[in-house]
Amino acid sequence: MSQTYSLRRWGADFFELLGSMRFAVSLLVFICVASLIGTVLQQNQAPGSYIDQFGPFWFAVFDKFSIWHVYNSWWFLLIMAFLVVSTSICLIRNSPKMMRDASSFREYIRGSSLRSFHHRVESASTLAPAENQKRVQQWLTGQGYKFKVRQDGDSVLIAAKKGSANRYGYIFAHAAIVVICIGGLLDSELPIRAQVWLGKTPITQNMLISQVPASGRLPAANLSFRANMLVPEGGESSNGIVSVNNGVLVQPLPFALTLKKFSVDYYSTGMPSNFKSDVEVTDLATGKKFDRTIKVNEPLHYRGVTVYQSSFDDGGSKLQMVGYPLAGPSDKPFALDGTVGKSAEITMGSGPKAGKLEVDLSGLRTINVENLSGNVAPQPKPILAEVAAVTGSAAPAQNKNLHNVGPSVQYRIIGRDGQAHEFNNYMLPIKLDGNSVFLAGVRDSSNQNYRYLRIPADADNSVADFMRLRAALYDPVLRAEAAGRFAARNANSAMQQPLLQKAAEGAMEAFAQGGFDAIVQKVPPDQREKVLGFAVPMVQLNLTELRDVEREKAGLPPIQHMGPAGQAANSWIQLALLAMANLPDYPAPVFLSLKSFDHVQASVFQVARSPGKNAVYLGCVLLVLGVFSMFYIRDRRIWVWVKPQGHGSELLAAMTSQRRTLDFQHEFERFKDAIKRLST
Repeated sequence: MSQTYSLRRWGADFFELLGSMRFAVSLLVFICVASLIGTVLQQNQAPGSYIDQFGPFWFAVFDKFSIWHVYNSWWFLLIMAFLVVSTSICLIRNSPKMMRDASSFREYIRGSSLRSFHHRVESASTLAPAENQKRVQQWLTGQGYKFKVRQDGDSVLIAAKKGSANRYGYIFAHAAIVVICIGGLLDSELPIRAQVWLGKTPITQNMLISQVPASGRLPAANLSFRANMLVPEGGESSNGIVSVNNGVLVQPLPFALTLKKFSVDYYSTGMPSNFKSDVEVTDLATGKKFDRTIKVNEPLHYRGVTVYQSSFDDGGSKLQMVGYPLAGPSDKPFALDGTVGKSAEITMGSGPKAGKLEVDLSGLRTINVENLSGNVAPQPKPILAEVAAVTGSAAPAQNKNLHNVGPSVQYRIIGRDGQAHEFNNYMLPIKLDGNSVFLAGVRDSSNQNYRYLRIPADADNSVADFMRLRAALYDPVLRAEAAGRFAARNANSAMQQPLLQKAAEGAMEAFAQGGFDAIVQKVPPDQREKVLGFAVPMVQLNLTELRDVEREKAGLPPIQHMGPAGQAANSWIQLALLAMANLPDYPAPVFLSLKSFDHVQASVFQVARSPGKNAVYLGCVLLVLGVFSMFYIRDRRIWVWVKPQGHGSELLAAMTSQRRTLDFQHEFERFKDAIKRLST
């Protein structure tokens, strides 16, 4: 019996805590703190960006609390659920009393009780009680009071009230919290997660939508969802993709979208100014079709689903590329055709040593607007950055250093060891530090910035001259001939010429294998700077001779080494020297240059069904009504006893209010003057 009583007592205490104001206020404080985190910390970014910002340790700690998507974290949804329960208990418990109090006139108060009121007035009158009653009632009506009369023997009590809607303000405000929280829970990931808990299995492997089993599909009549849908020009889709944990679920829609045309407008700087999608909507139930244009901030509303213009992407552009070997003495380019979003194979070498490389063509960007004021290597911006340029200021950027540097192609090369690297190559040369160079970017993962290899552009604005020089560097015969010319030009005597030629050949061979690191590999650390002091100029001069030898072999016009042309040739050799010194760190045996492309646009839509939106709107209306009622409607009550006294009557009146402010004090003074005036 004692244990049963303790359990009942514990349950009663817990129920009392849930319905208490201090518990609700504490929950509201937690929600405010969470909202502050969600506002300050950018949400739903790649994990790598958070690791770079906080470090691995704090990332692991914060990840336990899911602060990267705080509004859909388990603890935030739990707090909202508890707030709904707590506020609902408070409403259920107190609303009936407030409604009864608002409608009650409290006409059963005693005269002795009125004398205990601080704001009271007593007055003797020579008028009859009926006359005083009539005058008081007329005054109350004129002041907007409702009243009720109770006869108590020869005496009359007039109970009046005004501003009773103030009590409804508390009900409206608390109901608003419940309704808004319920709307937030409906529009959160909670309905999706509930279905995952009940058996839906997110898809983690690549497959066609038609191959997705029923366990990976959400019902078409799903209560709420927020999904993404990519539609290429000329393509059609009737399914959205919902991200859940580390996988996705397919959300069928009641209609299909066909992208007829995608349009992008640009500012003079090359930044996108607006983009829109001309779509055809097909109702899957009735077959009805109609055309609509979806723009940023102008979504499509149909069948309870809203379609937003989210961003844009590549829809499978056709690429024509040229590949150049980066290893061995071969400089023969080869053609590579592919489609963005698909993979292609490259066969490197020939004979039994031939090997295959898998190239994953991941993206094509036709516009790249970069700030080249600092002559720093550009970093391709994500699609969302372009969307922000549209949804932000409508005025074009006035930065004169913003330039459109032309198209670029992104791809991944997966080596024989399974290691993959990401590459970003620009189609056109970019002028950096006063020189035209092709940028060949590489990074190990999407969490890093691109590191760029600068390949000097030749007179034809191509990399062909550099690639021929690179291949010649791997040819022992050409290296020997170039070293012989170098020695003949720079030896002090005929006896020194063979030694200088041998040293040049050795330096060039080491440089070809591993750059300058290979030259100083066996040199003591304290001597490396001294060795590089004469090795770098020697390699540069040998490359100049090697370039002349290679061009003679290819039947090309000789390079002019005097005057302005000679200065340009010397600058080109310096850039080529730096590029070749960095080639050993470039983790690919091939360089792919974008030759031409057939661009196919794709529009990225966000499709959402949000029934909680209307609930939130209703909650906002209730909240406005509640706040207005509580702060701008003052509850005032008046009681007037009219008692016969001799040939006249006696008046005892009292006035009260929930908030006894200075305005109430002034109103009481006017009421006191009115009672004295009415009784004469």
